[in-house]
Amino acid sequence: MIEGKVQHTSTALAHATMIAAQVLGGTSVLLLAIFLFHGPFHFIDLRLSIPTALGLDGLLCLMFFVQHSGMVRQSFRHRLEALLPGHFSGALYAIASGVVLCALLLFWQPTALTLVSIDGPGRWLLRGGFIIAILGFVWGAWALGAFDPFGIRPIKAHLRGKTLRDVPLTIHGPYKWVRHPLYACVLLLFWCYPDLTADRLLFNTMWTVWVVVATVLEERDLVRLFGEPYRAYQRKVPMLLPWRLPGNG
Repeated sequence: MIEGKVQHTSTALAHATMIAAQVLGGTSVLLLAIFLFHGPFHFIDLRLSIPTALGLDGLLCLMFFVQHSGMVRQSFRHRLEALLPGHFSGALYAIASGVVLCALLLFWQPTALTLVSIDGPGRWLLRGGFIIAILGFVWGAWALGAFDPFGIRPIKAHLRGKTLRDVPLTIHGPYKWVRHPLYACVLLLFWCYPDLTADRLLFNTMWTVWVVVATVLEERDLVRLFGEPYRAYQRKVPMLLPWRLPGNG
């Protein structure tokens, strides 16, 4: 009887965690996409001076970077596994990232200082680039096959009593053009905005640096995981910018 109750509680916790990861993670990603296309939401206006607003916005970005990069490290995951089973780590990562990203977007302070505003054909070109970046991201996620942004697959596999297989090295679709098409598309999303205010320039610059640094660090993990096949891949395919045709070089 007690064992059955424990099993029921564990199953309920697993389902609740998956729901929370999908709701919070999905909501934060949707809000971020709207923010990148439309601009700040003006949820909370603290009426700060431009330097103070930029300082707060910078701190919000750093808060997200520390949480996002810290929780993805293996050392953190090992400590977390001392408290919760390992199959929960991906979903908890999505939940925490969703909460912090929503807080960033909620408290983001826009500035009235517009540095560049592009109108006419240039504006439509940037808007078109945004749509292309969205489609490219979807293409890259589809090409992975096992794309699991909210950490759901390990929990489902555990509930079914199965063990997840290692994801193979994927070199098809957009991965023939760049090694990290998802990151490349995200960078394009940042900069395809026609009204560059001071706070948006700060956001774009900080997030671009963070994405590039994160990509370089991820490359090290991929080399350790796949070895020489990934090194050969590095020699043939650019990291983020598709500056040569697939199969050349």
